[in-house]
This record gives sequence, C-alpha cells and structure tokens, in this order.
Amino acid sequence: MRFEREVVLKTGERCLLRSARAADAAEVLDSFIKVHGETDYLLSYPDENTHTVEGEEKFLAAAEESDRNAFIIAVIDGRVAGDAGIDPVGNREKNRHRADFGISVLKEHWGKGIGRALTEACIECARRAGYSQLELEVVSGNTPAISLYRSFGFTEYGRNPRGFRSRYSGWQELVLMRLELDRTSL
Repeated sequence: MRFEREVVLKTGERCLLRSARAADAAEVLDSFIKVHGETDYLLSYPDENTHTVEGEEKFLAAAEESDRNAFIIAVIDGRVAGDAGIDPVGNREKNRHRADFGISVLKEHWGKGIGRALTEACIECARRAGYSQLELEVVSGNTPAISLYRSFGFTEYGRNPRGFRSRYSGWQELVLMRLELDRTSL
C-alpha cells in the first residue's frame, strides 16, 4: 500500500513517513538489525536475523503494491529512523477483517513522536484496506508503548505470561491489544 506524509516532530524536525520501496531494502535491513539489538521488547535478536537484502527488496516491493499490507518508514534527514507495518491475520472469510500491527523506532529517535506518527499512519492504512480490527502484542514492561496504544483507543483483550523468553530477563508477559477500526475515529 502506498503512503506518504510529512510530519513535524516534537523536536521541530521534519519527518517523512512513506511506503518503503525495494531500493530502501539495505537501509531497512540495517535498521532492523540495529533496533533489535537496542531493546529487549522485540521478537528477535540481531544474531537470529535470516533476512537478506534480496528478500527484503521483494518484501518491500510486494507491500508497496499490496492493497492489504503496508510497510512505512520514518525518514529524518534522509535516514530511516523507524518503521511500522500492517499485515493481514488471514485471508479467509472469518479472519480477513483483522490485521496485525508492528512498529519499531531506533533508540536515538525515541521520544520524538515518531511512534505516534507511525501508529496513526498504520491505522489510516488499515482503514483504507478495509480492516475492522487492528491487533498487536506488546511486552507488559514496555509501558511507553502501551500508553501510546491506549491513547489511540487500543484495548487489552488478554495476556500471555510466557509470551517471550528473554535471554536477559527470563519470561516476558505479552499484552494482547486490539483496536476496533469501525468504532473509533482519529
């Protein structure tokens, strides 16, 4: 799905939110590896990465052309500062109304409002794609993220006390959250 918008961050910096393209693959992959080493709240560790630039090119090209997927990057001064995306939970009649949402921001850009801007962009894309529910999982200790999601109307619908097993802190509880897109407005 194609998306583009410029926003002004809390810092006064201009940030371009746009669909990632195949040409962005190497930088997106570098950002992915870096951000997965900066926090223990994401699904994997940098040494578990199996993505290649070629695979990322195909993924990004497909997402840009899709009417049900979106992959948006936040660009500051020509560099990727974060990314977010939506993917269908499934394509069957019973679950095609649902989409998964994921987001990450490089640590040097935390607190600037990039997460808020990316979340808003993904909600807009999910509505455009015709989804009626957006879903996510977040580590319960990631209180800034939970607060952000709640500010958009996401509500908790469950918890998984052994959702992640961290190398550093042991079991991490996951909070399952959802946003009913057909009942909320931005």
